[in-house]
Amino acid sequence: MPAWGKVLAEIGARQQGGQQAVDLVRRRYLKSLHLHTGRNVIAYYSGWLFRSPTTPNLSVGDEDMNAFMAAVHQMKREKGLDLILHTPGGDIAATEALVKYLWVMFDKDIRVIVPQLAMSAGTMIACAARSIVLGKQSSLGPIDPQIGGVPAQGVLDEFQMAVESIKRDPASAPLWQQIVSRYHPSFLNECVQATNWSRTMVHGWLCENMFGGDAANAATAQSIVNYLGDHLITAAHARHIPLSKCEEIGLKIEKLEDDKKLQDLVLTVHHAYMHTFSMSPASKIIENHFGVATVHMTAMQQVFHATPGQAFMQIANPRTPVPTPDLPPPNSE
Repeated sequence: MPAWGKVLAEIGARQQGGQQAVDLVRRRYLKSLHLHTGRNVIAYYSGWLFRSPTTPNLSVGDEDMNAFMAAVHQMKREKGLDLILHTPGGDIAATEALVKYLWVMFDKDIRVIVPQLAMSAGTMIACAARSIVLGKQSSLGPIDPQIGGVPAQGVLDEFQMAVESIKRDPASAPLWQQIVSRYHPSFLNECVQATNWSRTMVHGWLCENMFGGDAANAATAQSIVNYLGDHLITAAHARHIPLSKCEEIGLKIEKLEDDKKLQDLVLTVHHAYMHTFSMSPASKIIENHFGVATVHMTAMQQVFHATPGQAFMQIANPRTPVPTPDLPPPNSE
């Protein structure tokens, strides 16, 4: 497997040749992954681990729909989709729209591959797949919604705590009044609605796709939602839920290590994206195995679209895509 350092060395070698090296290396291995699985491949990568939290477009949002439409165009949809996912999460409504779109485009034949982290809304997208590929280093996250950075379920639990405390000791009412008064009008109802929305949506996706409409698995789906959506159980929205726990709660997991070739390709792709974020202004990349890509650029706050034969990672002048020759993938059959 080309490890972190070897991928970096390959990028360096191609950079010396005057090419847009990060683009070429990523595309090389995405195409190899497609050839190995025989399935369509889309990589959805956020650079949130390398950027300030205030950087625009790091999370799942409505702007992603156009990028996915560009990536899906001209794919042979009967081959299904492998979605490589690395994201901190994002907007629930945008997540719902993306899942519905991908379900229609690929007749729900979607497998989500998580090389490292798919948190929050990323976990919700993973639960909409038929199976999830995780490695020993991979993690999903809780799906409890956050409103303004505050856990909705935590607010409801705190309010219930206040009610019970005042019942036991009416003298505590002034203290709780100071705490509850911070909530704006209808805030509690927003928390209830957001919590119910995320749980109901994920439960429905699990029942309809991962568990194939088998009514016998509805209880398993509910158990999964109860764990992923309960702030009291997971304790923090940033909680990393590893492969072993995902299996334990009932998710259909494929172990990345069971297919060594797949493991090599997925992790090499992952390294290539991490190097891209560390070496360029890119903050989010949505890219398919044809080389069609949409990139959000931090420095210029620009969005660029690249088609096969174009490089989109022009750091010095990101407004000008430069044509590059297509490269054969390594070990292609």
